[in-house]
This record gives sequence, structure tokens and C-alpha cells, in this order.
Amino acid sequence: MKSTQYLGIASLAIALSLATVEVKPTQAAVFNYNFTADVTSGVNPGQYSGSFRYDDTNLTGVGAENLDVSNGLLSVVFDYLGTRYTEADDFDFPGGIAPIVSFNNGNFVGLSYLVEDQFFIGDANNLSTGGNRFYSIVSADLTSAIETGTVTYTKVPEPLALVGTAIATATGLWVNRKKKASVA
Repeated sequence: MKSTQYLGIASLAIALSLATVEVKPTQAAVFNYNFTADVTSGVNPGQYSGSFRYDDTNLTGVGAENLDVSNGLLSVVFDYLGTRYTEADDFDFPGGIAPIVSFNNGNFVGLSYLVEDQFFIGDANNLSTGGNRFYSIVSADLTSAIETGTVTYTKVPEPLALVGTAIATATGLWVNRKKKASVA
């Protein structure tokens, strides 16, 4: 009887944790990413960090897609050489078309972010697609872009997923403790 009860409690905890992780594709969500620019050459080597967030309401998950500040509520923060840059510092921000985050069949590809006379994050060979390269630039002319490093992206877990995992872990530990107490 007790093992059946414990199994039921554990099953409920797992179901609750999975329910918090599962997000239906038709639901819009806000996603957060951290990124690190690892600059290995040029005059400013080092690691520089930033983050961005976007709302995926306008994504279809089919083919190549971009979200920008107008259709994805994109916000960016990047600390580089002692200055904090935001989406408003992007060269094309006044037009509402940049920065952008890119996707291919719903999968995140990268960020495209250009700050005049400083840096470009993306793919200099395809400006309309985000990427994972870091360039030093002079002016906003990408013909002056010199690739000096790479960018890595890390998705920040959603709080509900963390709560669900914590609930499942705590319930599992509690069931295990009860089981050991009943055997002793």
C-alpha cells in the first residue's frame, strides 16, 4: 500500500514538473539568452558579455525568419570596453530594423548587432542573418570589418522549468526519506 502511495506521489511530482516545462508551440513566450564574445585577436582581446530577450509571437517556425525591435520586442545589453550598449546603439535602430535575432525552422541561429565605430556581431557575409562571429569595425561600413573572435549563446532557463525541476527533486528526496524511515 505504501509503495503504491509513494509511486503515486512521485508520478504526480514528475507530471507537475513536466507540465511546467512543456510550452505549446502556439503560445507566445519571452526568451532570454546570455552571450559571450571571446575576442582573441585585434587591439582589444578579452571576453565581453551581454544578454538579449525577445518575444516569439511573430515566429512561425518555418524557414528563415528574423525578429527585430519592432516585431519581436527585442532588447539587447552588451558590455564592451567599459561601455554598456543597448539595442538603441545599433546603427539601424532608428529605422526599427535592427538589431535582429535569426531563426531557421524555429531554431535560434544568432544575433546581428552593429555599433558604429566599435563592433559587429553576426555574419559579415550575410547581414540579414545573425551569427556567431565578432568583428571590430571602423564606422558602419562593414567592408572595414575584421573578424576578431567568436560569440557563444546560452539560453537562460525559464523560471517555471526551474520550479518544476525543484518540485520533482524535493518530492523524490522526500519519498526516498520516507521509504528509508519505514524500512528502519
